[in-house]
Amino acid sequence: MTSVRRTSLGIIFALVFSTLFMVARCNTRGKEPKLKHDQPKDSPKSSAGKGFAVLELFTSEGCSSCPAADDLLAHVQEEAGDKPIYVLAYHVDYWNRLGWMDKFSSPAFSQRQYQYHNWLASQVYTPQLVVNGRSELVGSDAPAVRRVVEGSLGNAAAAALELHGQQQPGMINLQYQVAGDNPGHPITGQLVIAVVQKHAINKVERGENAGRTLSHTQIVRDLHTFELTKNKGAVKIDVPREFNSQDWEVIGMIQDPGSGVIKAAARLSLNDTTTGIVLKKAVSKMRRLFPYEWMIRRQPQADSWPDRAYDT
Repeated sequence: MTSVRRTSLGIIFALVFSTLFMVARCNTRGKEPKLKHDQPKDSPKSSAGKGFAVLELFTSEGCSSCPAADDLLAHVQEEAGDKPIYVLAYHVDYWNRLGWMDKFSSPAFSQRQYQYHNWLASQVYTPQLVVNGRSELVGSDAPAVRRVVEGSLGNAAAAALELHGQQQPGMINLQYQVAGDNPGHPITGQLVIAVVQKHAINKVERGENAGRTLSHTQIVRDLHTFELTKNKGAVKIDVPREFNSQDWEVIGMIQDPGSGVIKAAARLSLNDTTTGIVLKKAVSKMRRLFPYEWMIRRQPQADSWPDRAYDT
């Protein structure tokens, strides 16, 4: 093997392993350690215990009162740490007819707000914040938001939920497990799964917020609902092609379809396969750039090179 080929081969392997190192480092940066309940068990921990707070904000880029609520919920999310606080921002679509099309909006999110209108006998407005499906308030009222969050965390949960899953291209195989105060008795209700984009920035060109660049946190991009027929099971959900565990997350809730009350909530513990996928792509790219170098392991002699390269 000539010195030029040895040098070229060395550069290739250096690029591949440096790519793997950087991806692995990015995947671990900012991550919390894995929780003990990441692996399946016979049953979740007892439901009677720690409280939680699911904060569902109904907002819109077309609403001039909403950025203050968006900023407040972003601050709550930042301060949450490892507390069981789950922020969900639904961009409703009924503001779109007033001059600006909110690209994060969906009729499904407006429909969910109207469900709360029926459950809570409340008005439909933005920014509206619903907490644990039990109460609602103006989403930009900081003192009231803090009081209701603290109160929710201090109340015992009615059930316990565990989620774990595996990501595949365009979808997630999700396993759930629910437990209540009466072991062996099924938990009734619905499993609601939110696919969440953690952060986005968008410049608004028309409407009430024209000229403003808005920052969004915990944007719900899709919502899936499954009827609970047993306390343990598996479902599949679609996710965007750009979904990754650094910039996105999945939050699940157990909700009573009769009252709207949320009995339990949890984040999905996802087995991240990003490192392997990126490495595979890097190796494939190196093969295309340097096809002859990948023939070395197939040649009986190092300096015996074929006239034409082919992919292994």
